[in-house]
Amino acid sequence: MASKHSPDAATANSAPAVLDVETRLTDDHHQSLKLWLRMLSCTTLIEAEIRTRLRAEFGITLPRFDLMAQLDRHPDGLRMGELSKRLMVTGGNVTGITDQLEQEGLVVREAVPDDRRAYSVRLTPSGRRAFNRMASVHEGWITELMDGLNGQDKAALIALLSTMKRGLSAPYQPEE
Repeated sequence: MASKHSPDAATANSAPAVLDVETRLTDDHHQSLKLWLRMLSCTTLIEAEIRTRLRAEFGITLPRFDLMAQLDRHPDGLRMGELSKRLMVTGGNVTGITDQLEQEGLVVREAVPDDRRAYSVRLTPSGRRAFNRMASVHEGWITELMDGLNGQDKAALIALLSTMKRGLSAPYQPEE
């Protein structure tokens, strides 16, 4: 008989249980709530791992990486306000991140000619090289973290989540 401190052979060979909000739900809870919490816990676990790896490998935070990713997609640069919208953070957050990246020579901030109050930010050549190195490694990490799913499962999840996203894109219409 196994004690509570020494797991039996079946338990010892299984993966450790991950305790999170959705594992505490019972069958009485709605399936939609379980699904949402499962997606949230997976996203949180992946994001935490990526944050840790970015810090350890490149000495960079996820918000800084995300800002550089936006700028990589727009070689001519983006206005600070547009960066704020795309990153879904306040203008103050974008300013702080941009200040740090600018001090490191990874981005440059330039006044917008037709609007004296606006600034545009773009990657420097050094910033583009640094981001390309990080993005390549980042892609490998994501591939590694998704290795538990085969190609068919990934395709099915993408299709299902695409359907869900289309449904979520409909504007909210409060009941009257």
